[in-house]
Amino acid sequence: MPLTQHQILDLNGIQLSLYSAGPELGPVVWLLHGFPECWYSWRHQIKALSEAGYRVFAPEMRGYGASSAPKDPAKYDLISLCSDIQAAMDLLGHTRVAMIGHDWGAPVAWHLALLEPQRVQVVGALSVPFGGRPKKPAIGMMRELYQDRFHYMLYFQKPGLAEAEMAENIPRTLRVMMHGMSGTAGASTLVQDKPADARWLDDRVDPGVPPDWCSAQAFQVYVDTFERSGFHGPVNWYRNFERNWENTEPLAGKQIDQPALFIIGDADPVGELESYTIKKMPNVVPRVEQHVIRDCGHWIQCEKPEPVNQLLLEFLAREFTPKVAP
Repeated sequence: MPLTQHQILDLNGIQLSLYSAGPELGPVVWLLHGFPECWYSWRHQIKALSEAGYRVFAPEMRGYGASSAPKDPAKYDLISLCSDIQAAMDLLGHTRVAMIGHDWGAPVAWHLALLEPQRVQVVGALSVPFGGRPKKPAIGMMRELYQDRFHYMLYFQKPGLAEAEMAENIPRTLRVMMHGMSGTAGASTLVQDKPADARWLDDRVDPGVPPDWCSAQAFQVYVDTFERSGFHGPVNWYRNFERNWENTEPLAGKQIDQPALFIIGDADPVGELESYTIKKMPNVVPRVEQHVIRDCGHWIQCEKPEPVNQLLLEFLAREFTPKVAP
């Protein structure tokens, strides 16, 4: 890791914990993490991008680490999450940025591209595609489809339940989730054949150690993050499907016209669940280029940092970095 700076920004009614690295005047790249991760999940990209001359900003998203974690689920709707980053860019004077997100950070990045077409000049997403505003909230479709069967997103809707289970043994929770969605996973933590009233992780096997791609030092950063702020904030992101759908009505039918990059692992269970969205994505993101990384699961920027870094650097050099006349 290069030398990183840390600051706490007061904005949008919260405090946002923000890490940065790279030359002060370098082109600005934002890296938005997902669940259950932290800013440090971008450690390989922070190093590669800052060494290439970019000024990199990696926040602890609302609900994580040293950032504020309101108790009210309504404080985690997608527009509020976008507003955190917009307010940070205002404070820092950012007028031209590349916005990259992974997992839950991807919808935030996609929507910032819609909300900020001038400032967000290029957008990238890892693992989670963009298909436009759905005809109805996704959680309603899940309820119809699963009914008396278990689905983790439905389980997450019950206040206090999922966050309490995950907090019982934070290292075990993280090991199970990391292994369960890695490229070498034997059983995904996404789709499980059990009754709707079951708990999420009880029947998952704990390997006892983090995956090979996560060192003991890196794993401890994840553990410290959730020991500090718990899981109620991150799980609250999942409790806003209806609210997100209502609040994004003004964006319905809009395309993302900026140059866009989408990367996914061939063994990522999200790829199967979102196969239709991935196919239709060029209809709403006409300038998207898509890449599949082999032998890779959901934690793509950590499992396969070299190919991810190469794709990011090539994309940014081609579509974002100002060309200097000879």
